[in-house]
Amino acid sequence: MSRPLPTSTPAAQGVDASGVQAFLDALEAAPDIEPHGLMILRHGQVVSSGWWAPYAPDRLHLLYSLSKSFTSTAAGLAVAEGLIRLDDPVISYFPEFEADITDPRSRAMLVRHVASMASGHLAETYERARVLDPQEVVRGFLLVPPERDPGTVFAYNQPATYTLAAILQRVTGRSLSEYLRPRLLDPLGIGEVAWTRYPADREIGFSGLHATTDAIARLGLLYLRDGVWEGERLLPEGWVAEATRAHVANADGTPEGAVSDWQQGYGFQFWMSRHGYRGDGAYGQFCLVLPECDAVVAMTAATEQMQDVLNLVWEHLLPAFGPEPLPGERHEDTVLAQRLARLALPPAAGKPAPPERAEDWSGAEFAPYGGVCAGQPTLTAVGIGAGADEGGRRLTLTDDGAPLTLRLAGHGWNVEDDGPVPTAVSGGWTDADTLVVDVAFLETPHHLVVTCSLPDRTFTARWRTAPLHAESLHSLRAPRGSV
Repeated sequence: MSRPLPTSTPAAQGVDASGVQAFLDALEAAPDIEPHGLMILRHGQVVSSGWWAPYAPDRLHLLYSLSKSFTSTAAGLAVAEGLIRLDDPVISYFPEFEADITDPRSRAMLVRHVASMASGHLAETYERARVLDPQEVVRGFLLVPPERDPGTVFAYNQPATYTLAAILQRVTGRSLSEYLRPRLLDPLGIGEVAWTRYPADREIGFSGLHATTDAIARLGLLYLRDGVWEGERLLPEGWVAEATRAHVANADGTPEGAVSDWQQGYGFQFWMSRHGYRGDGAYGQFCLVLPECDAVVAMTAATEQMQDVLNLVWEHLLPAFGPEPLPGERHEDTVLAQRLARLALPPAAGKPAPPERAEDWSGAEFAPYGGVCAGQPTLTAVGIGAGADEGGRRLTLTDDGAPLTLRLAGHGWNVEDDGPVPTAVSGGWTDADTLVVDVAFLETPHHLVVTCSLPDRTFTARWRTAPLHAESLHSLRAPRGSV
């Protein structure tokens, strides 16, 4: 077991608890933001932390592009060990592609260019790279000619990070997580992580890392401390400064005039922000480092309104970081701690059993409405288990021929960790003819809402946030087998 991070009260670290309360109020009031986990650190101490049930502190969570900041950290360690050099041409690490890559800009692309999203391309190249070489994305990427000289323009580009990750795994002879385990994960006290692979022997680097909110907080704290952890330097001196400065402009006009926190410049797999810098991932995964406040904000969530989340941080949390400790025991700290201990997402409405004609629902089978299940085309059938037992009725989702059976039991969230995919299920019968179920895939930001209609025996399904690279419902979990 890793040693817990030190904790303190907000007041003792100069944090006004009322500002944290206001931030929580705003998060929970926002209709398009679903928070899952939050940790706020000040002066190296955890001053506030909480998880919205059914999410929990020890639950792995898909970080999406926040994975990139861990890949960047691996690059810093490899630079220190002399395994890679930032000014080496990318092609020099893939001599087997030497004859294929003839474009002079592709050949001029350096490691620092792929680390800073400055490959010379003007737009994302992932789909084009996959078309050119479905089996080797690096080769496909290098076959896409950059429109500009490398180092001169910014474009958020998944194959750039994938290529950096491929270089690291080639020179170390290990997966990213295996390489990071003794050098970063163990020293920081980070437990289990899992990373998606493509192909089977390569962790993808640009996304796919599953880790806890606590792991995010520890990475942020390491960067806040300039790469030093408990008196030991883990990252080479100067790496944090280099990784968290703007290497190439990514805004029209000046960053100071840009409203978006995605127009402040980009470092080595870190975004510059209007305040501090951050790693972030789709749907609200944040590692926000605020050197001017000596603070870190780690967050997991499900939202498409990521700028709104940062706006709430600037509006409510930033002013809460004061220059001095607040004197005495403060009632506000106690009230905040009590609130954080009972955070929960509201379950979907519905009764645990149909109000009428229960026998008609027993064993009922449902087909996709209109023949196509909107938002989840591989979901081909839904079934209700015949009758009820002590565990409640069973809901079976057939996805691409594979059944996923879930339990409908009572009110609130029913968490299932024993099946093939960790889930939490809420909802029930909204009337005699309609069943509405919200399925939370707990190791991801994603919910699937399934609605069954008894009169016509059809169902619809929609994602509240759509998975970006899941092949099936069964893939919506951490890929166990990583370290």
